[in-house]
This record gives sequence, structure tokens and C-alpha cells, in this order.
Amino acid sequence: MKIYDMHIHADFGVPNAKELISRMEESGVYGGAVFSRCPLESGGETCADYEERLQNMLGWTDGFDGRLFPVLWIHPREKDLTKRIRHAVENGITAFKMICDDYYVYDPKSMEALNLIASLGKPVFFHSGILWNGGISSTYNKPVNWEALLAVPELKFSMGHCSWPWYDECIALYGKFMNAYVENPDASCEMFFDLTPGTPEIYREDLLFKLFHVGYDVPHNIMFGTDSSAATYGGAWVKDWIAFDNKLYDKFGVTENIRQKVFGENFLRFIGVMKKDFTHRPQSPDCAVAWRLSDGI
Repeated sequence: MKIYDMHIHADFGVPNAKELISRMEESGVYGGAVFSRCPLESGGETCADYEERLQNMLGWTDGFDGRLFPVLWIHPREKDLTKRIRHAVENGITAFKMICDDYYVYDPKSMEALNLIASLGKPVFFHSGILWNGGISSTYNKPVNWEALLAVPELKFSMGHCSWPWYDECIALYGKFMNAYVENPDASCEMFFDLTPGTPEIYREDLLFKLFHVGYDVPHNIMFGTDSSAATYGGAWVKDWIAFDNKLYDKFGVTENIRQKVFGENFLRFIGVMKKDFTHRPQSPDCAVAWRLSDGI
């Protein structure tokens, strides 16, 4: 099984894609998505202007097409953002990253950017859930806010950390998206779960149990990630989370086919490498059981 880590930060260090791949292989990981440094508008210590973070990001993935996927972190209030989005895609950026640290995802400038990104066929990685940034910011990241993205055709987006500690709300939001496909045949925005911790170990079993037993059609929309740093990737952190999740999957009876989806194939579809070859089972009414583990994929 090829494991892809869909949540890696290039927040410091000199870009070295070869060293990153070596560290990933030592951890049993084949590839993944690498997020750029944050935009200046986010105000963090490692933030950088557009050109600097674009080139830094490309340096972290250079030479490993199909294994390392460059993701540009953007902010809706960036100058000339639409031009930057188009330029980034033309220069090899495969996806975008957003953290709603001082804005709501449904703010007009954010929605304008998301509609453009969707029209270009690129996905968006979002942070969601409590935001540990030292400021008053978590209210922007409650999962119900993302209901607004039903209005963005063809967008694929992920909910970082499964919105911990609001993962019940995050799961309910996914059910809302499944129901939207019943109520509105034109609805085409697709939500993915990002399993990146987030969730401390004491909550992890509860999260994964609910994901796989809620009755929603979930196996094609869950992705594995670690929140590691590109410059220091590896060690016990990555191996322990893979082992921890697999132990729970053994307990729940999650099949090998579904694990292949969670640990890699869903990410590849999210990023655009693999095509969708299935139809989601509708979630209507909200208490209906559309899918069970025993159904497989």
C-alpha cells in the first residue's frame, strides 16, 4: 500500500525535496501534499510574500512529480489574488491552502477566490476546528460555516483535523452535502475529511468510530495526514499515527480496500490524479443509513 500524507507544512528550513522524500520513505510514506509558508496577511513569523513562498514551495517538491504535490497558502485579502491564483496554477501549483484566521470562509473575497479555484479544477485544503494560533480566531472555523460552499460548483475541499473538537458537527455537515445531491441535482461541491490530528488520542477512537458507523457514504472521502513539518519530517510521530489508526481499523473491521482509499487513493482523487469512478449514495433523510462498513466500497 502506498501511503500519502496530505498535510505537511513547509513552514521553515531550506527546501530539500530529496531529503524530504528520504525521511518520508523511512516513515513508510510514499508521498503527499506540502503546504507553502503562510501569506503575509496571516501575520505569522514564517509568513512570506507571494513570490517568495511560491518559489520556496516549488523547491520543496521539485523533481518528485506524482509524489510531492505543491500547495500554495493564500489569503482572500492578498493584493491581486485572482492573478496570483492563475499564475500559481500556470507554474505548477496543484492545490491551495486556506486558514480562516481573521475571516469567514463565506466572506465575498473568499468566495470569489474559491469560485476561481474551482473553475481551474484545483482543490482547497482548509483548516477547520479550534485554531491554536494564540489569537481569538476559532469562531471562524466552526464547520457549519462551510455549508456556504454548496454554492461553489465543482469545488473539492477538505476539512482539516475533522474540525476537532467539533467533529460531530463536521460529520453532520458531510451528511448535509450528501443530502444536497438529492435535493439539488446541480450540486457538485464535494467535501473531504482530513484525519490529521487535531484529535488527541483519547478522542481518536470516538471520531473514527463515528465516521465509519454514522451511516453516511464516507469511504471515498477520508484522507490521512500528520501535520508534520517538511524540514523535520519523520520519527515516531508519523509511524505512531499510522499504527494507532490501523489498530482502530482492525477493531472496527475496516477492510484493506477502504484503508487503501483512506491512506492514499482518496488523496490522489482529491488532488486530481485519479478520476471519480463511483456515485455517492444519497443521504436522505438525515437519519437514513446509506452505507455500512459491511457494504465495502
